[in-house]
Amino acid sequence: MTSTPVARPDEVRRHNRTTLLRLLHVSGPSTRATLATELGLNRSTIKTLVDGLAEAGVVEERVPRPGRGAGRPSLLVLPQPHAAVVLAVDLQVEHVAIALVGFGGQILGRNSWNLHGRMREADEVITHVIESTTVLAGDLGVQPIAAGVSVPGVVRRADGHVHEAPNLRWTDVALGERLGGVLRIPILVGNDAELGAIAEHLRGAARGSSDAVYVSADVGVGGGIIADGSSLRGGAGYVGEIGHMAIRPGGRPCYCGSSGCWETEVGEAALCRALDLPEDTPRGAILFELRELGRDPHAAEERLAEFAEWLTLGLVNVVNLLGPQLVVLGDLLTVLPDSVVKSVAAEVRRRSLVSRAVGGTQIVSSALGADVKLLGAAEAAFEMILDTV
Repeated sequence: MTSTPVARPDEVRRHNRTTLLRLLHVSGPSTRATLATELGLNRSTIKTLVDGLAEAGVVEERVPRPGRGAGRPSLLVLPQPHAAVVLAVDLQVEHVAIALVGFGGQILGRNSWNLHGRMREADEVITHVIESTTVLAGDLGVQPIAAGVSVPGVVRRADGHVHEAPNLRWTDVALGERLGGVLRIPILVGNDAELGAIAEHLRGAARGSSDAVYVSADVGVGGGIIADGSSLRGGAGYVGEIGHMAIRPGGRPCYCGSSGCWETEVGEAALCRALDLPEDTPRGAILFELRELGRDPHAAEERLAEFAEWLTLGLVNVVNLLGPQLVVLGDLLTVLPDSVVKSVAAEVRRRSLVSRAVGGTQIVSSALGADVKLLGAAEAAFEMILDTV
């Protein structure tokens, strides 16, 4: 008969400390009493943990603003942003954004630039990210201790190797290794939609939902999956390429080598066709057209009817396959007129067996806007280092 291993006191303390840090990082300021309730720990344990973190400068205790209630207010435990700072990088097809993000999720500073011509080449992007990070960190007087990078492509999670990012024309780029070798900090590189799903789950529309899918439509279409409260990553990190579901036999050729892929019907080029715009229309003009169209719900549904049908068909497949409680629409899909989104949601509930079984899958737009993948990259970095803060 074998006995069950018993955790050592130092292991228990480390676990409790990390759990408390994660709660403060995601949920923000809290009282000791609330922390004790949320974590299921007694008040003396919470006192010891908070006192230690305050002494180390990781948290601060402060009296909240005066309220109307009687009695002495409880001290709030606040995460200190400069106690742990990470680098977040959002690499898009036409744009790169970087940010230095502090403990608690506060963006301390940011920079961005457009990609065109040679600037899209991997060497140029990597060099510019490193240089911009060095300048930004110097200006802010901070030093990142880890980095998360969002990439629109197929990424090997273990070492950040970009197997393929077709819209960037990247193949076999050792992104994690190259950035880590210069910045000398841990680097986690992830697929952009996966990191978007993490951000929505922790800080956005999917907060509190244990099963959700984030659908991102940009130049391409990708998906991030939250299953039973955790990000679904697959064996090597290759998961979520829902844009390459083949849904239209004999459809348009896709850069992936197939044809009739979902993203050929709901990606940026397809949206331009639906709006009677040239496929190379600037992003700003597409957004303007969609917002103007949203002023007339009837016209919006009529003009985007075919686009909505293809969006519905893909979402029915996603819901039937993954059974999420919630689908969050990101990037260009967030600007679709409300009437179109409501119509699509109703059709998905009507046509999906699984949606009906789970009580009607909700379909909503992202709550985090353009920062969703940047915040997701930051959370990926914090995931690596919070237990060392």
